[in-house]
Amino acid sequence: MAKTNETQVNNFILLGLSDHLQSSLFVFFFFIYVFTLMGNILIIFTVTWAPQLHSPMYFFLRNLSLTEIFYISVTVPRMLRDFLHQDKHISFFGCAGQLYFFCFLGTTECFLLAFMAYDRYAAICHPLHYVTKMSKTKCLMFSLGSWMAGMILSLGQISFVFSLPFCKSNIIDHFFCDILPVVKLACSDTFANELAILIYSSFVIPFPFLLIVVSYVRILISVMRIRSAAGRTKTFSTCGSHLTSVSLFYGTATITYLRTKSNDTPRWSKVFSLLYIVFIPMLNPLIYSLRNKEMKKAMKMLLHK
Repeated sequence: MAKTNETQVNNFILLGLSDHLQSSLFVFFFFIYVFTLMGNILIIFTVTWAPQLHSPMYFFLRNLSLTEIFYISVTVPRMLRDFLHQDKHISFFGCAGQLYFFCFLGTTECFLLAFMAYDRYAAICHPLHYVTKMSKTKCLMFSLGSWMAGMILSLGQISFVFSLPFCKSNIIDHFFCDILPVVKLACSDTFANELAILIYSSFVIPFPFLLIVVSYVRILISVMRIRSAAGRTKTFSTCGSHLTSVSLFYGTATITYLRTKSNDTPRWSKVFSLLYIVFIPMLNPLIYSLRNKEMKKAMKMLLHK
């Protein structure tokens, strides 16, 4: 299973989640995967079908749901397959491809969440200029920019990682090809790669998050100027779903990639990875449907038809 120092690794072995309860884990995560696909597909169809939802906020929500479908599909089907097979080998290029799309879609989601925060800022702080600030052209540019940023930034990062020589162990103690476990298998100095990962993570996670924080600080200032408590509650309630989604996504991602080395164990790495890879894509359809009256009404009408 492990390669010698003189042999170049051409495949990896994913240890997965557990050697026990494979059938039970398969059923559990299979239903989560199906539920996630159905929930996000329902949001996409609802936003597309309902004219009252043809606004910038729901345009970004539709993009977010599409991202979540691809995001969970990069890792979970492979994990489900490994529950049923003893052979857990993944090819060198298969691992590189999985890691690329994982980083690509994760980066895209970070920027989409930032632009969704900007949309709420424009709607609440500049209602008279909202149509201009969030025109169809600008929304399309923001959306394409998010996808292109994820595509380009991730391509450079993954190319740099997989240019390393791998001639030690080929065993990845994870259920997918995550970037840090892969870099640890390299048999050369990885300081430059670790620095590149830090720079990449600093741009992809804190930068969009800073835009979100600035947007919500401005929103909070604007909301506090409203005299009636009912008016403040009604105005800020339009941000509730997005704030919940941001808190879940950035909270788990930050814990996963910025925790100390003393807590950096494979077991906890897998646990936190499951949170933002599996459970958050499942929760987002619930968050945006149960907390949104317009979405619930449109979904009922769509399901009735």
